[in-house]
Amino acid sequence: MISEFLKAFLLIFAAEMGDKTQIIAMTFATQYKIKEVLLGVLLGVFFNHGIAILLGRYLSKAIPMDWIQLIAGIMFVIFGLIALREEELEDEKNKKSYGPIITVAIAFFVGELGDKTQLTAMTLSAEGNYPLFILLGTTLGMIGTSGLGIYIGSRLGEKIPDIFIKLISSIVFILFGTLKLYNWVPNRFVDAFSISIYLLIILSIQIILARKLIYTRKELGYSSMKKAAANLYIQTKLLNDAVDEVCLGEDRCGDCIGDNCIIGYTKNMLEYARNNEEYYVGKLTDFSELVNKDFPIEKAIEVLSLIVVDYMKYGVIEDDKFVINQARKSMELILFGEEINFDGNVSMYLKKVENADDYIGEQLRSGIAKRLNSNL
Repeated sequence: MISEFLKAFLLIFAAEMGDKTQIIAMTFATQYKIKEVLLGVLLGVFFNHGIAILLGRYLSKAIPMDWIQLIAGIMFVIFGLIALREEELEDEKNKKSYGPIITVAIAFFVGELGDKTQLTAMTLSAEGNYPLFILLGTTLGMIGTSGLGIYIGSRLGEKIPDIFIKLISSIVFILFGTLKLYNWVPNRFVDAFSISIYLLIILSIQIILARKLIYTRKELGYSSMKKAAANLYIQTKLLNDAVDEVCLGEDRCGDCIGDNCIIGYTKNMLEYARNNEEYYVGKLTDFSELVNKDFPIEKAIEVLSLIVVDYMKYGVIEDDKFVINQARKSMELILFGEEINFDGNVSMYLKKVENADDYIGEQLRSGIAKRLNSNL
């Protein structure tokens, strides 16, 4: 039982190292979240190898492998062309989409049809006694090799332009699909002329789709920049108004010392950013060196809640020079006397706030809930 599991795992792991499925996993990981790719791989491989094991034990002669190779080749070429389409963004952020998972699952399911790993699973099941353990071994073997590709792909995806990734993805899928079709087509139909016609058709379609993709991205990019600028203008205005409420005023504080005061500096920074549409400071400021008076805690909590809600609604920009991050740090100095480490994970940040001060943490969560419910 264990020996059949280990044999299946090692055979598949060795067979897939450097194979096309590992490259495909890497390609998908540059486009989708790692957990989506992993789940897609798991589903695709599980059903693919599950069928292989059933075929190996009961239906090994039911479906000609030549026709399976043809279907797989056509599907890969289609995947390659689809990779150059512009995907529509989901408007409802809370609505979960399983598109990427199903896409990856289908790609791996189809890609392994008639492949050596499916044939290996079929052979192992035909001679083994524990099909479930063989299925577990082959699936985990594929997950192991794909995981390496996914890890590498997820690192590359942060540095490579999105359009370039789509082009590479298209080339990879069409290449493997073409190889499958080449192995399927009878030799008498394979000559320089037919190959040239095929490549010309595929290349023409790729060029048309690539040009359309680039044009669409330029249009979307311009619109997105305008929308982002408008959002930042509104965000900084709301934040500046909230920070203004923290200010004690000259009747309680005395003569205003402007940028030498932590609140004065924050107000001026946000106002400058909004008026000039420059949302990154030129250099970082050490807020601990600025005058920090007995500012009202409740007002500072309101400002911090507005910032956290901003992160939740629009995403986190981790650059410390981003003005909203600078405003967050100034509120942290007022509330805690020190900065709270923030790595982009809002949930972890809220836990750190609660660890620093239970009362502030509770009030902050309450303020966030109110703002989210009122759609601010």
